[in-house]
Amino acid sequence: MYCDKFCRPINYLRISVTDRCNLRCIYCVPATGIPLHNRNEILTYEEIVRLSRLATRLGITKIRLTGGEPLTRRGLVDLVRMLALLPLLDDLSLTTNGTLLARTAAALAEAGLCRVNISLDTMRPDRFSTLTRGGALKQVLTGIERAQEAGLTPVKINMVVMRAINDDEIDDFARRTITDGWHVRFIEIMPIGKETPWLTSRYVSTEEVRCRIEERLGLLQPVLLDDGGPARYWQIPEAQGTIGFISPISDYFCLDCNRLRMTADGRLLPCLFSDHEIELLPLLRQGGNDEQLQARFVQAITAKPPGHQLDKQITPCRRLMSRTGG
Repeated sequence: MYCDKFCRPINYLRISVTDRCNLRCIYCVPATGIPLHNRNEILTYEEIVRLSRLATRLGITKIRLTGGEPLTRRGLVDLVRMLALLPLLDDLSLTTNGTLLARTAAALAEAGLCRVNISLDTMRPDRFSTLTRGGALKQVLTGIERAQEAGLTPVKINMVVMRAINDDEIDDFARRTITDGWHVRFIEIMPIGKETPWLTSRYVSTEEVRCRIEERLGLLQPVLLDDGGPARYWQIPEAQGTIGFISPISDYFCLDCNRLRMTADGRLLPCLFSDHEIELLPLLRQGGNDEQLQARFVQAITAKPPGHQLDKQITPCRRLMSRTGG
């Protein structure tokens, strides 16, 4: 396993398979949309598998597929099946908005997908339609049920908390860990991209979220759950599910960062919050050999910064989240 220059072992790769999405969430995509890549500008499935195989030889043991919305890309089950055969890969997961999951959950599980994370910021149909600019909440709730039935567990529900937008639903989501066994993760809003500075005023800290839950549902108990990510986990005593907190601003988790990101157009990102990119696609299509391509991964690992500067309200990243992968 390779370590970066700050002695952090890097074993996790997040791969965006498309920049397309069937929703336009207010903190992710402008209302007018974004310019999209042509098909020949994004990695083919065979290229993704080749790069993933090389990454596993450098110590990557976990891969998460993202987008855009990954389930909008045709044949994603085939990609999952190919990646699941990589001998050095221990964990293969997917982040999705859940709207297309009901019809593919069983096939994804059969192909070798281990689990899913579902982005869901509200459980109110009208509000969901507003936040996503036209999405249908019922599709997501059905997708959650089908994922659970298919064994893609634990199904984690990611809620980005935004003041005066959806923070009045914190209790509702927390209660679902009791009534439905959901594993809910509350995420501090991150102003990523030059189009989203307004998000700063919507910030709600993890401490505030936790206090609201404890005021109404009782003291949370810590849970030792090491999933290799930045979340810290807690539990309401009578709950089957868990409550996680992802706190990029209030709980500087960069000290434990173990990941790289690869965009749909074949760029390696050492850090989500930086514009530093290392290109793979030109080398890949110009006949680059395995050693040359692996050297790019090592370059990305070496280039990882000590951390972001969101706590100082410095957001150098100009790339929108939909361009990067959630």
